[in-house]
Amino acid sequence: MKTDRRDFLKLMGLGSAVFVLSPGNFVFAGNDKMAPDDFFFIQLSDTHWGFTGPKVNPDATGTLKKAVAAVNSLELQPDFIMFTGDLTHTTDDDIERRKRLTGFREIIRDLKVKTVMFMPGEHDASLDDGAAFKEFFGETHYTFDHKGVHFIVLDNVSDPGSNIGEAQLQWLSADLKKIDKDARIVVLTHRPLFDLSPDWDWHTRDGAKAIELLMPYSSVTVFYGHIHQEHHHMTGHISHHAAKGLMYPLPAPGSVPKKIQIPWDDSNPYKGLGFRAIETKVKQTKYALSEFGVKGEKL
Repeated sequence: MKTDRRDFLKLMGLGSAVFVLSPGNFVFAGNDKMAPDDFFFIQLSDTHWGFTGPKVNPDATGTLKKAVAAVNSLELQPDFIMFTGDLTHTTDDDIERRKRLTGFREIIRDLKVKTVMFMPGEHDASLDDGAAFKEFFGETHYTFDHKGVHFIVLDNVSDPGSNIGEAQLQWLSADLKKIDKDARIVVLTHRPLFDLSPDWDWHTRDGAKAIELLMPYSSVTVFYGHIHQEHHHMTGHISHHAAKGLMYPLPAPGSVPKKIQIPWDDSNPYKGLGFRAIETKVKQTKYALSEFGVKGEKL
């Protein structure tokens, strides 16, 4: 897959899953030219390195590598890459957890893009309060600014009770007080902040408190992982967008009595797996989403 800057938006306009997001508004992406300040980044999620299960993914050691190769094949490389959690598959063994984090890190070192950022998922962090994750990748929550957009990375997984926690909420409140109410804000989390399906652990117990802190700001968009599928939701003017995973898909929320990994389909390999490109149109405060399969095919 080869894409240059002039053709990026044109490519993104090919599929029905592609649209431009602005607060409270969804429209299909057009073929506008990219402004000088526009940029795009890649979201990869739920790689679950260390998972084994031939009936679910017989290529468990290959999907992450294929995604890395697909991102590297982009002629126009993203400004940065964000992994939104569950880098590894859970294990009770502290030594094995670090072994899996090492294996994951070795694979993603092949990425051409050198600005790569991470957050943990519950599989990485809930059994040791994020200790191993911090050894490999640093803090579990932080902020950064890029070309006029304020990014906030929240940790709603290190607490095994699915909480952000009062200390981090106070940190979030203090950070938000430093920026204007019309600032462009992107929040990155692993679990959804809203109650998508609490019985399946698809929620954050105190997520409503984070949303309340964000609500006074006019331009807030949330990208998250955890549910292994594309999903879009609004809380007031704040839009929330889940990305596919790279190891196995999960059923739509509430569609079956029990959450269970969807079996591999030999007639349609890698179905339900993929990653996302997010083009940020800074001056227009819009985000154009484009969904890709594991091998980089446009969905």
